Amino acid sequence: MGRNDRKRRTPLATKAIAASAALALGGGGLLWAQMNASAHESNSSGQNQTKAAAAAAQVATIACPDVGQQLTNVPQKARQGVATELANLDKQITEAYARLASTRQAQANDASFVQNAIVGPLKEKRAATIDRIRIDIQRVGGTVNATALKQLAACTTQNATNTTTAGGGKNNGGGKNNNGGQNNGGQNTAAPSASASASAAPPANNGGQAGNGPTAADFVDITKVANNVLAKPQNSGQASTGSFTTKCGVNANKNHNTDNVIVAPGVTNGAHHEHDYVGNQKVNAFSTNDSLLAAPSSCQNQSDLSAYYWPVVRVQDGSQEFDANADGGGKEGNVGKILTPQSAQIKYVGSPASKVVAMPQFLRIITGDAKTLTNGLANANAHWSCTGFEDKVQLTEQYPICPQGSNVVRTFAFQSCWDGVNIDSANHRTHVAFADPASGVCGNGFKAIPQLTMRLVYKITPPTLQADGTVKNAYAVDGFPEQLHKPSTDHDDFISVTKNNLAAKIANCVNSGKKCQ
Repeated sequence: MGRNDRKRRTPLATKAIAASAALALGGGGLLWAQMNASAHESNSSGQNQTKAAAAAAQVATIACPDVGQQLTNVPQKARQGVATELANLDKQITEAYARLASTRQAQANDASFVQNAIVGPLKEKRAATIDRIRIDIQRVGGTVNATALKQLAACTTQNATNTTTAGGGKNNGGGKNNNGGQNNGGQNTAAPSASASASAAPPANNGGQAGNGPTAADFVDITKVANNVLAKPQNSGQASTGSFTTKCGVNANKNHNTDNVIVAPGVTNGAHHEHDYVGNQKVNAFSTNDSLLAAPSSCQNQSDLSAYYWPVVRVQDGSQEFDANADGGGKEGNVGKILTPQSAQIKYVGSPASKVVAMPQFLRIITGDAKTLTNGLANANAHWSCTGFEDKVQLTEQYPICPQGSNVVRTFAFQSCWDGVNIDSANHRTHVAFADPASGVCGNGFKAIPQLTMRLVYKITPPTLQADGTVKNAYAVDGFPEQLHKPSTDHDDFISVTKNNLAAKIANCVNSGKKCQ
């Protein structure tokens, strides 16, 4: 199979990064200026009302700078307080999006409604929360650029005709983006109340059973996509060519929750969407290293207590799941039947450039970015494909429509370079990195560790695109409602927890060139 974790610096990715920077500086205000000007161009009240209604219909989502990813140097003593406030920011976006979805008539009647009643108040709430983050950091002797932090309070809007990933149109890029290696997923954010969004008329072209995606443009017939998977780096004489497979099941016991222990420890519903859990069976917002060590595991190898978890995939078929009226589920735009993977392969592989060192106990890694719609693609690491096509086509910004007899595949290739010291970092990214995509070498003095890879296979009836632009049998990954269930928001989480020297055994197996399990 070709390489699917290459460093990505396409013009689209560059545009996406620029767009994210513009959002952080409040550049989205131009959209509102244009909309207000358009709504008042004519003295005719009828024309004004028509234009105001059109403007309201265009507003699809709210885009807020990702504060957590800017905080790269938070003192350890301040991290719990900061994490709690970051979770508050996510909740505020959730509530604001819910209000956006439930006030369409008011928006149609008043072109300034969203700015005055939603975006403006949201900025005030965010400013107060961000200031508490500053205080938390400075209270324990940390330093922070208060001016730059304050500028992250302002949010903007995105219209319905520009809700592809920030900064560009579709990209069916195979492989994945690593942004120079530092690509961990900005975890979970916030989501809107689906009960509100489902009951209100959704924005134009916003699609989805709950009115927040996916849309027809989010799907593509994989047989019509050109091959885009690049060759893997060649192995050097020091390559570690072995692999270690751990069999942990497919979450047939339906172990789900909407917590986010890595990014929002101690905060219930910190993820704002459902996760599948395999491996460690006692992962929630209040898990500690000690509780993880004492928990049961779904893995055949009972020395593997690692937590492997990812957002669920749902078919938006009108089904009322167990969480239809719950936070993280239907109340936040995540609706439809939750699909259990047909298979879930978890494998550790080596480096083409060197031997690997064992993963440290309790290492945390997030791969991908749950907020790509507003952050851009720099940290995206989504790979969507179909059985029979994986070595040819990998998709980032679209879900595949697979041909008859072929199943949908999600794959993840985690960061395989570690700084040698930290098991986590303030923004959950900088302690790990991707190797150089051409050579496989770890930069900046980082050490190669066994690369965790996952392959999830789903049997899904192929969606069909209707003449009116809707999608029948749409499927989507769970996410924050303001992210509109875009395919690029897919991400995966991992906490390394082992007993009986298993971490060293995995590294030794990989280094020896053996295939172990």
